[in-house]
Amino acid sequence: MTQTAPASTTAPRTPRQPGRVHRAWFVAAVAFVTIIGAAAFASLPGLLIEPLHEEFDWSRGTIGFAVSVNLALYGLTAPFAAALMDRFGIRRVVALALLVIAGGSVATVWMTAAWQLVLFWGVLVGLGSGSMALAFAATVTNRWFTARRGLVTGILTAAGASGQLIFLPLLSWLVEHHGWRPAAVTVSLTALAVVPFVWLLLRDHPADVDLAPYGGSYAPKPAPVPGAARRAVGVLFKAARTGPFWLLAGTFAICGASTNGLVKTHFVPAAHDHGMPVTAAAGLLAVIGVFDVVGTVASGWFTDRFEARRLLAVYYALRGVSLLFLPMLLAPSVHPPMVFFIVFYGLDWVATVPPTIALCREHYGEDGAIVFGWVLASHQVGAAAVAFLGGLARDVFGSYDVVWYASGALCAMAALMSMVIRRRPAPAATTVVPAGA
Repeated sequence: MTQTAPASTTAPRTPRQPGRVHRAWFVAAVAFVTIIGAAAFASLPGLLIEPLHEEFDWSRGTIGFAVSVNLALYGLTAPFAAALMDRFGIRRVVALALLVIAGGSVATVWMTAAWQLVLFWGVLVGLGSGSMALAFAATVTNRWFTARRGLVTGILTAAGASGQLIFLPLLSWLVEHHGWRPAAVTVSLTALAVVPFVWLLLRDHPADVDLAPYGGSYAPKPAPVPGAARRAVGVLFKAARTGPFWLLAGTFAICGASTNGLVKTHFVPAAHDHGMPVTAAAGLLAVIGVFDVVGTVASGWFTDRFEARRLLAVYYALRGVSLLFLPMLLAPSVHPPMVFFIVFYGLDWVATVPPTIALCREHYGEDGAIVFGWVLASHQVGAAAVAFLGGLARDVFGSYDVVWYASGALCAMAALMSMVIRRRPAPAATTVVPAGA
């Protein structure tokens, strides 16, 4: 016997006309600020490797393992968070996630053993960050926008890069001049500062304020869906029976390996190996964030106009080429070829997100946000693997060169996989047969 969600007992509400600026854009602005705040804790791991190695004599592989746990949980939590947002609302889930992040980050100040780094930064911050990951952006976009979804997805994705631009120079300066503990406290305070914005200004659904989504027609707010975990797993099993899911998961795993796992985690220590100051290397990562904003917003605009799978193929191919050249560009000082790499790589950093979300929506409809959560999980598993293996390779080979070359080859594979994704055929028109025919 099939169970249905209980019908709402409240009287139907009359939709009202939006103001000159639709409320959806204000919700997107709050989400943008929230994701910027989240970038604080995403910016710190790469800055912790050398200070923790020097203070505690932990190997880079050990520190990389804690970062890999963080990245893996970030991804594995995302699909359950999307389902929890359907059950309990966006505000509650994101506010609680920020509190967990604040607690985990500040607890690292008192750690004395490597397992505590894994627990505080790996588990707590990983769970919290995963609960407000890109699935949060996908959920906000799907609920509040019918038109301009690609553009809004690009803007919200670019928020992480904007936060990186803000926090990387600040955190690297703190680490360089005051040690890593003040940087960890700064991350905690930033997470706490965002909570009031989420709780007071964010709304879960357009119907909460008697509006239709931007570019769409009014629909009442659906009843909460019970069994969030069961739904997330059910969507996974359903999607796993289709080919596009595995291709999207595979390409996004390579995306995570070549960005969060490799460049965000290991670029600063790799540049430091070649004599570049930590602040200069962190500054280059921040500049990547500048062009990341431009590239991601442009990618959202392109996604509204061009075929998503072809965009993915181009993005991965260009990224692979740039990574193959990077080992030849690392030097004690910043020179023009390195600046060109930073600009080029920044434009491509998360340009893959809008077309990936669009393909999830195209193939899986209303389950698209949860499917994207699982695809994001593969992204973070790929990132986690390279965060650990990159540190291990540095311990074994004495340099990161082999990791750069391997990631370039993986990106070429992702470009080919993107072209294999088939377009979903348009639904056939329904023919109405006149009565009595």
